[in-house]
Amino acid sequence: MDGWLGAWTGGRRAVHLGNVADFNEQFFAPGMDAAQRARRLRQAHHYAGMASCYSPEPALVVLPGEVEPAWIDWLARELEWGPVELYSGIAPQETLARALAGRPALAERIAAAGLPVLPWGRTAAQGEGPALAAVRRYESKAAAHGLFTELAPAHPGIVVPRQEQPGSPRRAARRLTARASRGLTTVLKSPHGVGGYGTVVVTPQDLFAASGARALLRRLARAELLPPGGELLLEEYIDGGRADHLRDLTFDAVIGDDGRVHPVGAGEMAVDGTRYQGVTVGPGVVPPGAAATAERFGLAVGERLAAEGHRGWYDVDFVTDRERRLAPTEINLRLTGPAIAFVLQARLDAVRGPGHHVRTLDALPLGARISQEALHDHLDRLRPRCARLGVTVLPLVPTAGYEAQPAVGLALAARGVEALDAAQALIGAGNHALGRMFEALR
Repeated sequence: MDGWLGAWTGGRRAVHLGNVADFNEQFFAPGMDAAQRARRLRQAHHYAGMASCYSPEPALVVLPGEVEPAWIDWLARELEWGPVELYSGIAPQETLARALAGRPALAERIAAAGLPVLPWGRTAAQGEGPALAAVRRYESKAAAHGLFTELAPAHPGIVVPRQEQPGSPRRAARRLTARASRGLTTVLKSPHGVGGYGTVVVTPQDLFAASGARALLRRLARAELLPPGGELLLEEYIDGGRADHLRDLTFDAVIGDDGRVHPVGAGEMAVDGTRYQGVTVGPGVVPPGAAATAERFGLAVGERLAAEGHRGWYDVDFVTDRERRLAPTEINLRLTGPAIAFVLQARLDAVRGPGHHVRTLDALPLGARISQEALHDHLDRLRPRCARLGVTVLPLVPTAGYEAQPAVGLALAARGVEALDAAQALIGAGNHALGRMFEALR
């Protein structure tokens, strides 16, 4: 099998490990306390539900949180999978690697499967070496920025935002104040933020309202939007101008075991402020010019990552400026939310014919705290209404229904973006109605 699918699994079924928390933990800020770590662990374990769709057809899925088998059965019916072994609930209070270390029989079962083993991202559990060193280096937004700056002159249509590394919170506050005095908006970044966490856009008005930069930084740390006392990067804010054009996009690719880089595609991300919410992929979603620019630059990034030892999935994220140039913002050397959308698109095109659009929605509000069983029934009632729109509903994150802000993660698939829009609105209205119903029962 040629292309990225061949480089990813060789066309074989695979073992999927939901080690999102393990990957994130290696980049936790030193000042994070136990309660903050526990919250980050719980959030990562919810997101690990994405592990069901790391590849077009899983054979064995290992999840840290408890997941009802009915969700895997739902996916298996829609995606025409063979039987899937599900091991869930094995690490509710710890990382997956630590849990597997205490379950030798499961670890042996994974090894005995003789299939590609796909984690969310590489950690020390997969061994030290150049591959892990590349992850640790370029997951840093400072190192990624250095690479972008080096490569950009050879790529028309790419503009790299200016970035400062003040070195301490005190110096960061001084530089933030100086920039605000010139009327400049600044993007504050933790070097290892994830999904928009650890990234905050600060306007001069924000500093005035907070009574100064140091007070604002303390408030952002208390709100867990930035790491407490950790390193910060100050980056130029790229103004995209009109709100009716493509703003946030991603380019994904796979580096094979032989070091060759295989493009996967470009997608349009949904970003609320700085927080990633989901992505839409499929024919025509990203205009051809922007897609070609993103691919050329993204492949150049991939060639450098491959030379330094990275193997597997990666993506480069971009924002656009007023001239429609692409500004690269970060590299993710791991699976991503968009990766799941591309995998689902490939599977649906294979089993139902080409031309699918896929949209992932990472955290749709539910309006009420709800069990997995009740959530399954709720979505099952919405499923035929979406089907009448030509949309397939694929559950991805079903375990966050009892969080303080209950939510569900879904993928929607159709042969047209308009159908996805209609189904998203329908499900949103259904979730809102669910909340009203539960409120009336109180």
